[in-house]
Amino acid sequence: MSLLATDPAEAARFRAFGPRQLDEIADRHGLPADIRETVRLVSMVLPFRVNEYVLSQLIDWDRIPDDPMFQLVFPQKGMLTEQNERDLATHAADPSGKVALRALVQQIRGRLNPHPSGQKELNVPTRDGAEIPGLQHKYRETVLYFPSQGQTCHSYCTYCFRWAQFVGDTELRFAAPDPRGLISYLEAHPDACDVLVTGGDPMVMSTERLRSHLEPLLSLESVRTIRIGTKSVAYWPQRYVTDPDADDVLRLFEKVVASGRNLAVMAHFSHPRELETDLARRALARIRDTGALVYCQAPLIAKVNDDPDVWSRMWRAELAAGAVPYYMFVERDTGPYDYFRVPLARAQEIYRDAYATLPGLARTVRGPVMSATPGKVAVDGVIEKAEGLFFQLRMAQARDPKLVGRPFLAHYDADAAWLDELRLDHSVPADIARALAGPAAAREPELFGNRAAAAAVGSQS
Repeated sequence: MSLLATDPAEAARFRAFGPRQLDEIADRHGLPADIRETVRLVSMVLPFRVNEYVLSQLIDWDRIPDDPMFQLVFPQKGMLTEQNERDLATHAADPSGKVALRALVQQIRGRLNPHPSGQKELNVPTRDGAEIPGLQHKYRETVLYFPSQGQTCHSYCTYCFRWAQFVGDTELRFAAPDPRGLISYLEAHPDACDVLVTGGDPMVMSTERLRSHLEPLLSLESVRTIRIGTKSVAYWPQRYVTDPDADDVLRLFEKVVASGRNLAVMAHFSHPRELETDLARRALARIRDTGALVYCQAPLIAKVNDDPDVWSRMWRAELAAGAVPYYMFVERDTGPYDYFRVPLARAQEIYRDAYATLPGLARTVRGPVMSATPGKVAVDGVIEKAEGLFFQLRMAQARDPKLVGRPFLAHYDADAAWLDELRLDHSVPADIARALAGPAAAREPELFGNRAAAAAVGSQS
């Protein structure tokens, strides 16, 4: 009997399908043999997980492999190097090569920058000299919390910058067993008024499990906003509509709102198709009826949404659903980054052209923004000076609050897609240059191609 649901009642019950069900998915939807083999090989390194709703409601199987939703959830050729794929195929075909295959997989993962922007080295708080598991604290006001039971998702995005959470390597994973460490840390840091519960996806948890992580926060007067980072509205809207505890989770949301806190559901929509189903629209309406706010964000991803019309339609659909368009991010330099990268110059054009089509209430969106080591760096535009073209950049958020909102310039580069590919202008203030250079500046005087950054560090150290 097929493991894949074929009737509505069966489809309403959540089950995840991964590499072990690949042949059945391929047979059902007519995946060609070469695509099936690519998915099999790449999913040895990068996580692969889908569910019936994604398979039957979101993917246009007549357009594969170019369909954006297929690109979004199925590993693709080009995400690894051809040599990587050949080596994986060779080791996988050898019955005695399991140890060598595991070593190869770990080696490839290590080269994919599993923890970008120094999040392991710079973001993990400590108490009495020991790291507090499952927390990150990068910005003064906001603490990220990773409950261990929420470190998976209803489906995995192929671009996900947190792919390392899902590959079974505890050394790469953020996970807190319970909220005691979080509560203790927040009591000692009352300036941290905003908690982002993230993953993975907290909404994979049952309501009772989620309650055990959220309700302790209500005892802290200093916590004024609780955010839940989730892709569930896009990939499993049944969580709020037909799941057995859908009503219970909405009552939990109501309780958080009634406590006087802002509850913000940070909904990750990557393509307008995710907002077009009746289930998704009903889920958003039910969430908003609890008094929770819904903010929408996504990275700009080649082959998925690198088109201003796609973003315009998506932001308009979000506004129509009563949600707030919030961020267009630049895809982070991790995982299959080269496959999805969009140059900053093109990213700014896409943002500008899409933004120009929006009504005023949808112009809440910010972008394109890089979540880099020193903070969130916005690309505000391209300007021309006597010396040539420059990117106008701005610290939209920063580890150092004194840098927030301040602009600076970098030399225009049509192919640059990340902060460290830019060359800063000599006019960049010393404190911004020092923050951008980071702890490596003394060792790498040409960081960002800019001698001025290293000089600024040296002159103020």
